[in-house]
Amino acid sequence: MAASTARLSVNVDHVATLRQARRAAYPDPVDAARIAEDAGASGITVHLRVDRRHIQDRDVERLRETVRGKLNLEMSTAEEMVAIALRVRPDQVTLVPERPDEVTTEGGLDVLRHGARIAEAAGQLGAAGVAVSLFVDPDLEQIQAIGGLSGGILGFEINTDAYTRARDQAEAVMQLDKVAQAAALGRGLGLHLYAGHGLRTDNVRPVASLPGMEELNIGHFLVSRAVMVGMDAAVREMLAAMGVA
Repeated sequence: MAASTARLSVNVDHVATLRQARRAAYPDPVDAARIAEDAGASGITVHLRVDRRHIQDRDVERLRETVRGKLNLEMSTAEEMVAIALRVRPDQVTLVPERPDEVTTEGGLDVLRHGARIAEAAGQLGAAGVAVSLFVDPDLEQIQAIGGLSGGILGFEINTDAYTRARDQAEAVMQLDKVAQAAALGRGLGLHLYAGHGLRTDNVRPVASLPGMEELNIGHFLVSRAVMVGMDAAVREMLAAMGVA
């Protein structure tokens, strides 16, 4: 398999999850972000949720001051979140669906149903110079719908959850093919291509190697691995598994 040129954005949400479990001052997601970048990550991703269950507003502000690569802020289309993004000005916002009772993001945006609100939020962000990406399932109708939206949406992140949950090799191949088809369609629409959700060192290489894959957003696995070996080693292991030259 050829070397991958995909970049790695490390999601440090669950460093904050551990901190918030005790309402302590540590571990600090900003420190984790610095170590991840030093180890080769090209950027940092955080999800500022409406319920503030892990990342807090101050974390985002401090990351904006310290992240050397791309700061990618995941958030819902809620007006409160858009206002925060307009104030902090991350390099990129990835719009994601959000439900209060979910454990983690459970699926992609429904662009067909909520296109008007997505376009409105994206338009506000794009006008302020913030790049906008949408987190979507590998559904061709949803991808096609992105192309019909106004508002300066520049990219999309494919939800790889179904691929990473495959029960056997045949299902993994089928789900990877869906991801590949969605990737090709989105690239054909002129969109930047990203992917993430559930990726691990044992399943990441086929996704990282897809034509035109620019960046993978990976969090839970890396933070879990970092508990055992440290963030530096965890990031370096993931880059090697991705096949980054």
